[in-house]
Amino acid sequence: MATTPNDAVPLKPLQGGALVLLTIAVAFSTFMEVLDMTIVNVAVPHIAGSLGVSPSEGTWTISSYALASAIMQPLTGWLARRFGEVRTFVASVFLFVVFSMLCGLATSMPMLVLCRLLQGAGSGPMVALSLTLLLSSYPKAKQGIALALWAMTVVVAPIFGPILGGVLTDNLSWPWIFYINVPVGALAGVITWALLRNRETKTFKTPIDIIGLTLLVVGVGALQFMLDNGNDNDWFASPMITALAITALICLVFLVVWEIHAKHPVVDLSLFKQRNFTIGVTALSLGMMAFFGINVVFPLWLQTTLGYTATWAGLASAPVGVLAFLMAPVIGANIQRLELRAVVTFAFLVFAGTSFWFASFDSSASFATLVLPRFIMGIGIACFFIPLNQIYLSGLPASEIASASGLANFCRTLGSSVSTAVTVTLWQHRGEYHHATLTEYISPDQPAATGFLQQLAHSGMSSKQALSMVDQLITREALTLAVNDVFWLCAILFLLLIPMLWLARPPFGSAGGAVGH
Repeated sequence: MATTPNDAVPLKPLQGGALVLLTIAVAFSTFMEVLDMTIVNVAVPHIAGSLGVSPSEGTWTISSYALASAIMQPLTGWLARRFGEVRTFVASVFLFVVFSMLCGLATSMPMLVLCRLLQGAGSGPMVALSLTLLLSSYPKAKQGIALALWAMTVVVAPIFGPILGGVLTDNLSWPWIFYINVPVGALAGVITWALLRNRETKTFKTPIDIIGLTLLVVGVGALQFMLDNGNDNDWFASPMITALAITALICLVFLVVWEIHAKHPVVDLSLFKQRNFTIGVTALSLGMMAFFGINVVFPLWLQTTLGYTATWAGLASAPVGVLAFLMAPVIGANIQRLELRAVVTFAFLVFAGTSFWFASFDSSASFATLVLPRFIMGIGIACFFIPLNQIYLSGLPASEIASASGLANFCRTLGSSVSTAVTVTLWQHRGEYHHATLTEYISPDQPAATGFLQQLAHSGMSSKQALSMVDQLITREALTLAVNDVFWLCAILFLLLIPMLWLARPPFGSAGGAVGH
């Protein structure tokens, strides 16, 4: 075992300007990393056109990043123990910066996909370690504020990604969605290293768990690839998707069995023996599934069904960040005085209520009508994400925070990926169902239908044109009814999660302490 000189005496928290500077640097680096998961979404058509590939091939720029990041997140704890938390974080930031630059300079789709893959792999540990470094640098009494700041960067960044991506792509060009990471990331890395290089954690020269690592890479890679491409390939009707599902299942089952018995596991699954960690991470992952599902389907519905541009769809989605941003410091400052289970329960009730509200809208809903529930939903974000992170970290020693945060972020990311795959597929299938149901009302024995067709005929349309217009209207209403179904399902999931929260065991003391075992 190799240790640093700082191991003997616990380091004092940072104070004053140094703490403010570190917080800004870590927050911005985390914001850029999470932002990159969604900033590319709106630029895919531009990227595909520029590099001469189809839009479906262009989505590889999204899936390659998510795949590599998902694989690296559960490895965060092992990397931090092996190389030190500060070194691992700073190296992760600089790898993110280098491969962001190379993504912008890419001249072909294979080169861009490879750079996005390496960008995702390099940046994988950033989010989890940013939380670990903040918690270790803040005084115990102010760790709630650190948790609040970190949580908001992770939750709000994906919401603003499509807006920033749309603005940069429309006004400059698609490479700028990558170039913007370079100055921000480089500055964040330099500041973090300058402030924390003498506060490195102790390191352990543990052997590499080759079998566990291989099972993790193949299992998570196959699962992420299946989730990203399943909808485009009609899921299990595709031999490729079926093969990926079987591969993922076998590798992940063997990974769990192997890691439980491994002497030096690459993923510390023993964390799930902690009741609060298990309940907190489960509630976080399933809650993110429902929350992320709404955030995926809502702008998609606006663009494909109501005719919104990418920028306007982003503006309709963005108000959710306003109250979240304002509430985060309040929750963070008072986190030690709150009954966290009650706060998360309130968040799930807000999410469920606004989801039911969304489910009542029709295709004629105005922009202002759509924005109001998004705005109110923001109250729930701070009350959901910050307390749940405190719950799953409660009682864990400081040495396990990096592993716990990495594993929790992996579960959260996986929940988001599953949510995207399931909600988009469900929306499309329910849209087809409602289309078939509504079409039954277009027949000679339905006065309303025949009357509308006659009006179209009197306006000069041919029979074929009139039926085509009716089909467009039916599709619009069918997809609106389908999106309502998705909102209903998400609302019900939020309500079902509430009883599970109360299985967590208080007190929920500061992370890195010995409370709540």
